[in-house]
Amino acid sequence: MKKILFVASEGVPFIKTGGLADVVGSLPKCFDKEAYDVRVILPKYMCMKEEWKNKMKYLTHFYMDLAWRSQYVGILEMEYEGIPFYFIDNEYYFAGPKPYGNIYQDIEKFAFFSKAALSALPVIGFQPDIVHCHDWQTGLIPVFLKDKFHEGEFFRDMKSIITIHNLKFQGIWDMKTVKDITGLPSYYFTPDKLEAYGDANFLKGGIVYADAITTVSNTYAEEIKTPFYGERLDGLMRARSNSLRGIVNGIDYEEYNPETDPLIEKNYNARNFRKEKIKNKRALQKELGLEQDDRKFLIGIVSRLTDQKGFDLIAYMMDELCQQDVQLVVLGTGEERYENMFRHFAWKYQGKVSANIFYSEAMSHKIYASCDAFLMPSLFEPCGLSQLMSLRYGTVPIVRETGGLKDTVQPYNEYESTGTGFSFANYNAHEMLNTVKYAMHVYYNKKREWNKLIDRGMAMDFSWNTSARKYEELYQWLCP
Repeated sequence: MKKILFVASEGVPFIKTGGLADVVGSLPKCFDKEAYDVRVILPKYMCMKEEWKNKMKYLTHFYMDLAWRSQYVGILEMEYEGIPFYFIDNEYYFAGPKPYGNIYQDIEKFAFFSKAALSALPVIGFQPDIVHCHDWQTGLIPVFLKDKFHEGEFFRDMKSIITIHNLKFQGIWDMKTVKDITGLPSYYFTPDKLEAYGDANFLKGGIVYADAITTVSNTYAEEIKTPFYGERLDGLMRARSNSLRGIVNGIDYEEYNPETDPLIEKNYNARNFRKEKIKNKRALQKELGLEQDDRKFLIGIVSRLTDQKGFDLIAYMMDELCQQDVQLVVLGTGEERYENMFRHFAWKYQGKVSANIFYSEAMSHKIYASCDAFLMPSLFEPCGLSQLMSLRYGTVPIVRETGGLKDTVQPYNEYESTGTGFSFANYNAHEMLNTVKYAMHVYYNKKREWNKLIDRGMAMDFSWNTSARKYEELYQWLCP
């Protein structure tokens, strides 16, 4: 039996700020239980909900050297959906109202967490074959495994994988401080190792020292070898391209299931959506004060409101978009200028635009279930989960061809009657608007074709089981 350890800074249901948490919480339970013993280590943040903290069992604690300091490491555990979760406790590092704060605090916090996660293994008696690290917060683990820990019998044969969920976030701080925090010898702080552009870079360390590297879609794995997407690490990604592969994320098909979803007005499935899905639209139009009209082309957006997600394109075209025969519903928070832009257009086009500048899980489900189309014109998108959710709910995605969006949405072809959504290639506002207009044309004038798009979309399988098989292949390849 292969033993796998996931180490990450967040995981559902315990703590979540983004898609990383969904991966860490959902993927482990999809592996073949006969062949894989998968466990997860997370930080025990003070800001976790009491209900979870109360269920954790104290295992033990010890003191660990972090360079010249001695730090307390508490270990708690609980089982959730058949997976053992361990939590590293240290109130000095994991206090505060949210999991991430100022980068200089986070640098020390996750250096501590990375070393503590490895140091805890002999204590809990779990010796994984593979340590699967996620994002920059765990980037030092592959480095530590090749350094101090390599001398110990227990760690000698352990392999490491690092998964890059978003290359933009790298964990960069000045070298002197990082050297002081980690206690790593100067030998590691050279341009072929942790040093990048004069600073120390956690993610770079992970990429250099991990035995395998994955990212969250095939296209993104290719894109990050180019200067535009490579975030100044494209040379390293090219150098390590033999060890790099893309595995697309999934979504939890139990949680996101229009047939059983308790958060939506009316449940439906791939067979009866023609009759039933519309009831969700009516309820949402009513709830949000949009003009109640079954035929209106309703476009949804659920997103962080940032440049990465393509909101500068939307801002540029917003007035023109609102002149069309459409309704637009937006849910999310982010940069102030985009928050205010949507508030402005909701005021200017009452009954046509609904701006919900907050985040609500329930409202996001309602939007996936009610809208006709879902707009996602990202500048870059390592994987993206919203388009997978909209396909699952029979809401047609309109996306830009980048990263995971390109891998998961097949563009509609009217001559062959194929495809699951609409897409455009260039990061260009007019191209985006034209694609929306084309989708609108099909929706209004070719209803049967539109419904067939939905049929094909709902038939796709982007559940975690598909991704889990790909990770199993990778684990086999790394530890035959």
